[in-house]
Amino acid sequence: MALKSSESEEAKGPRREADQEQQELVVNPQLEPEPLPVPPMEPKPEPQPQTNPEALPELELEPEPEHESEPTPTVETRHTARGFQPPEGGFGWMVVFAATWCNGSIFGIQNSFGILYSMLLQEEREKNRQVEFQAAWVGALSMGMIFFCSPIVSIFTDRLGCRITATAGAAVAFIGLHTSSFTSSLSLRYFTYGILFGCGCSFAFQPSLVILGHYFQRRLGLANGVVSAGSSIFSISFPLLIKMLGAKIKLAQTFQVLSTFMFILTLLSLTYRPLLPSSQDTPSKRGVHTLCQCFLTQLRKYFNMRVFRQRTYRIWAFGIAAAALGYFVPYVHLMKYVEEEFLEIKQTWVLLVCIGATSGLGRLVSGRVSDSIPGLKKIYLQVISFLLLGLMSMMIPLCRGFGGLIVVCLFLGLCDGFFITIMAPIAFELVGPMQASQAIGYLLGMMALPMIAGPPIAGLLRNCFGDYHVAFYFAGVPPIIGAVILFFVPLMHQRMFKEEQRDSSKDKMLAPDPDPSGELLPGSPTPEEPI
Repeated sequence: MALKSSESEEAKGPRREADQEQQELVVNPQLEPEPLPVPPMEPKPEPQPQTNPEALPELELEPEPEHESEPTPTVETRHTARGFQPPEGGFGWMVVFAATWCNGSIFGIQNSFGILYSMLLQEEREKNRQVEFQAAWVGALSMGMIFFCSPIVSIFTDRLGCRITATAGAAVAFIGLHTSSFTSSLSLRYFTYGILFGCGCSFAFQPSLVILGHYFQRRLGLANGVVSAGSSIFSISFPLLIKMLGAKIKLAQTFQVLSTFMFILTLLSLTYRPLLPSSQDTPSKRGVHTLCQCFLTQLRKYFNMRVFRQRTYRIWAFGIAAAALGYFVPYVHLMKYVEEEFLEIKQTWVLLVCIGATSGLGRLVSGRVSDSIPGLKKIYLQVISFLLLGLMSMMIPLCRGFGGLIVVCLFLGLCDGFFITIMAPIAFELVGPMQASQAIGYLLGMMALPMIAGPPIAGLLRNCFGDYHVAFYFAGVPPIIGAVILFFVPLMHQRMFKEEQRDSSKDKMLAPDPDPSGELLPGSPTPEEPI
């Protein structure tokens, strides 16, 4: 009986295998063209089609990290770099303090040049008619170099990092201020104060804007607001400090005292420890054979012009550059206008205190407000600030009392605070953190010429018409034009984003073509099994 049972089991074995093959052919009709190469005696080739689809997804994952390693950001991935998440505090607050000292000391000295200008005129006693014009160029060169050097500073920031660039810039600024105390020649001070100090300030200032994006993302607007508000305290106190120093010591010793702020800035710049990798381009080696190609690859490496491929960035930068033509006109000519129109007023410094105080308040409030506004809608804050700035500039000639000027200056300070604070967060939104350094550098470079040309044009209008009325009316037009241009940036960005979503949805709806052999291509969805 045992032999009969074993024989019956052996006879049933091939029948079961035949039944399984027939069931597989009925359930999976795709396997019908493959019975020729598969012999019935070998059951091993059957699990191979099951293992091949498992191996295919592993091959699909290999090229994906190569695309993710490329530094070119997209609309979806430009806000983060390889999943990087900033710490949102911690040591970042020490970086905020260093950035506050940087902004406050640099622009506190730059904005107080009017007092240094009067001290320069007192030293130049061998009078000629052009001594005022020549002495004014010392401060004009220093302020102009901050913006002219910005595109170059962005390259150094990308290649060397924020820490090295800022530390070297602060050291150059210290040397420029300190050496200005050893000479009384205006021609030498063109170089020491105008070029050395101006270039050093540019190299120290711009990394302080970029490094905050390494430590903050969700609270980046608040961090920028704290930096801007803290720097406004320097802007208020530096005129009083320089005035006290000028009354007790000479100009040379004043330069030495001010240089100590740059020396402290050199030490604080060492805290700019970057957390994001530098956005270095890695050109392919296969196509670099000729000298021209080598030159182009090096040019693309050090001049990242990809930020201008973003249409929204181009429009945003052009709008701010247009508004900058009249932005600084009130700050330059307001004191002279008050001296001519209100002869009985002696405390004209009250207007500067009002601008500085409300500017600090506006920077702190705008930083907190911008954190609650998602995406590029932050630009609407700049639109409002430019509109108010243009209207307040036009209202200066209409004020018949000193109290009205105080109210106008309060609004001017608020506009200044809202505009400056959200400049860096908007740059991060437009081009991402990996390219924000050069985006800010190109923006400041584009702002240089309009800001330098605005006050001289206003002075020329004053000489032509005999008063500052037409000059202030002119100063209000460019900010309004810039506000109109910036108004369309979020709308265009939203339209581009919808077009990209529509294109991606169309790509997902298109099914991939099958392979000629009848097998599914890698990444294609599996067909539904028949019931």
